[in-house]
Order: sequence, then C-alpha cells, then structure tokens
Amino acid sequence: MGGLEGKDCVPCRGGVPPLDEEDSLELLSQINEDWSLIENHHIERTWDFDNFEDALEFVNSAGGICEDEGHHADFELGWGRAKAIIWTHKIDGLTESDFILAAKLDLLG
Repeated sequence: MGGLEGKDCVPCRGGVPPLDEEDSLELLSQINEDWSLIENHHIERTWDFDNFEDALEFVNSAGGICEDEGHHADFELGWGRAKAIIWTHKIDGLTESDFILAAKLDLLG
C-alpha cells in the first residue's frame, strides 16, 4: 500500500504543533472525500447503514483498528449511522496520524 493506509500511526507525546490548514487540506485530499475538515481541529465522516446492527458492527471493527494503531477516534452510533471524529487529543489538533487512521477506516467501506 502506497497511501496513508499503509503507514502506521505514531503516538504523540505532545510538544509538537498541530498541522496548519494547508497541510491538513493536503492530507484530506488523500482520504475518502466524505471526510470533512472542521475548523482545522478535527476530521469527521458519517457512514450510513441499513440498520443498527450493521452500524454497531462497523464501530466494533473500527474500534479494532484504533486499538491496533494505538490511536483512538471518537464515535457516535445511532440507528443506521456511525460517525467517526478524529484528532490528536494530546495537542488538541491534527497530526498526520489522524489522517492515517482515517485512511484505515476508509478500508472498512
């Protein structure tokens, strides 16, 4: 894999600045177009499903990816939908790892 999905998330220990908007937009262009950049603070995407069970299964699978990467998204789960919200909490902003995680979640569908 040559894209972001082939990279590993790198733990943030703080002390680094968040990405500037230009860098965030460049990385955003490398993931699914359904992701949105919100105030250059976080990215989010919503997936639609036919029922609650499928949405829950997606969140569980996405949670497994988060655990494997040691980088965790916030999720909102409802009937027929799941939303992922990603940013690096340690610096309260975005890093490349946030976009790597998004690219890995894109592989789920």
